[in-house]
Amino acid sequence: MKSAKQRFAGRYRAPGPKRSPLITPEGAAALKAELDDLWRNKRPVITQAVGEAAALGDRSENAEYIYGKKMLREMDSRILYLQRRLDRIKVVEGTPADPNRVYFGAWVTLVDDDDNERCYRIVGADELNPSSGFISIDSPLALALIGKQLDDRVELSDLDKGYEIIAIDYKSAAAE
Repeated sequence: MKSAKQRFAGRYRAPGPKRSPLITPEGAAALKAELDDLWRNKRPVITQAVGEAAALGDRSENAEYIYGKKMLREMDSRILYLQRRLDRIKVVEGTPADPNRVYFGAWVTLVDDDDNERCYRIVGADELNPSSGFISIDSPLALALIGKQLDDRVELSDLDKGYEIIAIDYKSAAAE
């Protein structure tokens, strides 16, 4: 007979990398708004739909009931995640003591070796949006940028790329 460890070995998922608890005020507001919307607006609608589907009778073959319960479990999982995450985050407001260096919340303009210019904002893991230029504080590029100043060069060995910092801005970050 297999032990419990052997039976469930296929289900084991290694924990993801530890994420930084830092977040911008805008990111914290977005997480709170999502939690509020899920809890006050979306969950009651699904709960009512599941109740109506359950009233129809045989639940074992009731697709609406089964699908509604699945949606409810997924929503409850997200609500639990948001509640836990909001308890752990640290909102970073204002500009740092030395605005000439790259820290959390900064907009950083870089030029790569091919003279391509890119602008990134260093934000929390929950705010990640590469298409808007938002990179996670936990990303290799952000970790390489932290503490650097204008005209410093940053090398990313994984990508065989180098970048030069040509602008650091906290004002546009606060204005968003």
